[in-house]
Amino acid sequence: ISFNSVDSSLSSLKNCQSYINTGMDIATHVAFDLVESFNDVEDVNSMENVMLEYAAMDRELNHYMTAIEETVNQIKREKPENIPDLKYLVKEKFTALESKNSDSDLQKNEKYLYFKDQLKEMRKQFRHQSDNDNEDIEQIDEDIAVTQSQMNFICPITQMEMKRPVRNKVCGHTYEEDAILKIIQSRKQQKKKVRCPKIGCSHADVKGSDLLPDEALKRAIDSQNKQ
Repeated sequence: ISFNSVDSSLSSLKNCQSYINTGMDIATHVAFDLVESFNDVEDVNSMENVMLEYAAMDRELNHYMTAIEETVNQIKREKPENIPDLKYLVKEKFTALESKNSDSDLQKNEKYLYFKDQLKEMRKQFRHQSDNDNEDIEQIDEDIAVTQSQMNFICPITQMEMKRPVRNKVCGHTYEEDAILKIIQSRKQQKKKVRCPKIGCSHADVKGSDLLPDEALKRAIDSQNKQ
């Protein structure tokens, strides 16, 4: 049996997945813009609902691709004399996968988790800018908050303000992208692991695949520099 047409269909489905990923990236950036311009919580929450809808589409697409791949592998293994009804077998497997769906699955989507984490950071970074400081004590608290924020802007490797911060999803620390990638590359050539450069951090195996752009921090740095 030739599976060329099936392979072609799978390739098209993977393209669809890239469109979903792009949609999630756009929704994430729109939510950040809303937080940065101090829009209503409702507007930001509507973007969270959009993210969950995309996560549902992504799950459905993954289940469909899994159903196709499992069906093809099963036929290749069993090599039946009569060609089975591929459409029926795929639908059967797909229905079985979909029957296990739960809302908590969607909240485990990697892009949704990134969205929630960055949204929390964005709110933290931009909250102090929206407060009205009428009393002296509030002003002092504000100054401390700003100083602490500025300390977070410094890369633990270069000791300079970050331009392209990335967050380690394992330990939560941030670094300048180029600086940490150079260290990872250098240690890789020496066949050594990379310890997190943040003083006091016990994480001893920093990987490039664990680094995500810290959009919230980048926006906070840019905003601070504009003032």
